[in-house]
Amino acid sequence: MLTPAQLDIIKATVPLLETGGEALTTHFYNLLLSNHPEVRPLFNQAHQASGAQPRALANGVLMYAKNIDRLEALGPLAQQIVQKHVALQVLPEHYPLVGACLLRAIREVLGAEVATDAVIDAWGAAYGQLADLLIGAEEQLYQQNATAPGGWRGARKFRVARKQPESSEITSFYLEPTDGGALLDFKPGQYLGLQLVIDGEEVRRNYSLSDAPNGRNYRISVKREPGGKVSNHLHDNVQAGDVIGVFAPAGDFTLAEGERPVVLISGGVGVTPTLAMLNAALAAVPGRPVHFIHCARNADVHAFQEHVDALAQQHPQLQAFCCYEVHDDAADQPAPDAVGRLQREHLAQWLPEDRDVDAYFLGPTPFMAQVRRDLCALGVPAAQTRYEFFGPAQALE
Repeated sequence: MLTPAQLDIIKATVPLLETGGEALTTHFYNLLLSNHPEVRPLFNQAHQASGAQPRALANGVLMYAKNIDRLEALGPLAQQIVQKHVALQVLPEHYPLVGACLLRAIREVLGAEVATDAVIDAWGAAYGQLADLLIGAEEQLYQQNATAPGGWRGARKFRVARKQPESSEITSFYLEPTDGGALLDFKPGQYLGLQLVIDGEEVRRNYSLSDAPNGRNYRISVKREPGGKVSNHLHDNVQAGDVIGVFAPAGDFTLAEGERPVVLISGGVGVTPTLAMLNAALAAVPGRPVHFIHCARNADVHAFQEHVDALAQQHPQLQAFCCYEVHDDAADQPAPDAVGRLQREHLAQWLPEDRDVDAYFLGPTPFMAQVRRDLCALGVPAAQTRYEFFGPAQALE
């Protein structure tokens, strides 16, 4: 429990975090990853290089400091962190390493005159409070996953039963447990954590489950990212019959039960969780209206088009639309419903007339920011719009 004096100190550091938080977190990650290489598998080095991870942590630290005496105001941020940690298997023994490097970074970046012993003590207490909250919440999830039917804890060996190209840059991997045991159920929209060894180095990544639960296998659909260490390894080297480590499903971007119309909007590989939601929504509530909107650069990279078209033929309550940035009218390819970037007027035409819907959207950050603005402008209640980040959580505003 922080003392009143410690709470005052944390609040007083908010202006420093607003102006120098990213420099602080960048130095923190340099310290952590250089002094403790054992935690490197927990971090995507591409996100380090781009600055996305330090920016995300800086925002998280700032929000924590601003709300240090009313943590409930953090909203879903803490739960999102817990889910990401569980998917990558962050463990209690990792927290002291992080705490020591964070306090050292505060001292070295702010300097001894600002980062006095009292400031370091206050931040040490604040970090300890946060660590205890996260460790407790993560342990609950670990136990829940381990004791549920078909569940497990840690890495479980899965065999690639099938590898299926879905477009020129997305490939699906069907995963079955090598032990032949039951499969833990999951909620559409969740993701799996993978544990791989590439060139002798362990790496871990999260990939969305791209189909509804079926009790037989899990399917992930991976986009080949330019320079992506893991995605290129999966595309080029992992074949049917290979065995990889898998962590239990996690994530809180999930399809809610109910009878309101569902609107699913995706850009690029953001189609993977919305596809799982689509398949589940059509099966769960007969006749529940679903509006499925997908945006792609062109037809070559449009994954799962035939599957969605077939569903639309089978389910009259499904309306499916696609938007391509570029389309060649001369090519032997179906024409999209719109060409160019997704516009507000497209959504105005494709959404249900009654905007009391549950809307889910995922894609590149600028795409999601625009979709969010457009949905709100078109009358969709903000509380009924949900989104997820593939990488570190960011602010859409």
